[in-house]
Amino acid sequence: MSMQKKYSLIALASLALISVIVISSCSKEDDAQATPKTKTELISKASWKFNKATVGGGDVSGYIEACKKDNIVTFAAAGTGTADEGLTKCNSGDPQTANFTWSFQTNESLLFVSTPLFSGGNSTFTIVSLTETQLVVSQNMTISGFTQNVEITFVH
Repeated sequence: MSMQKKYSLIALASLALISVIVISSCSKEDDAQATPKTKTELISKASWKFNKATVGGGDVSGYIEACKKDNIVTFAAAGTGTADEGLTKCNSGDPQTANFTWSFQTNESLLFVSTPLFSGGNSTFTIVSLTETQLVVSQNMTISGFTQNVEITFVH
């Protein structure tokens, strides 16, 4: 066999191997994209921590009690959850953790939490967005005597 034919066979075999690798990696990516995670999977993936609060795009995080900003909220897929007070408790007599129940409502556009997470708020949040790393909810809250629609961002 001539050197030119030998190199041609090696090149052809290499091209075939590369093609198989590329095709198999593409199908794995397609499979991962074909099954998006449910909202329950996204919300219960990991614990959430306060990131910011806004009204009309303006940051109002300074109006949220510091003792609430370090809380850690964990949603379990079964509809239960835990609120951990974090390093700073609002009331030293409060337990470090409190259990709650939660559920999605109205075609998963609302999030009900059996206990208010912030002073001046209530138990039902409108879901603005929910991704792998960010939960953005909104609700009417009373801040400095005024009721306003506050958007709260949690991250993990």
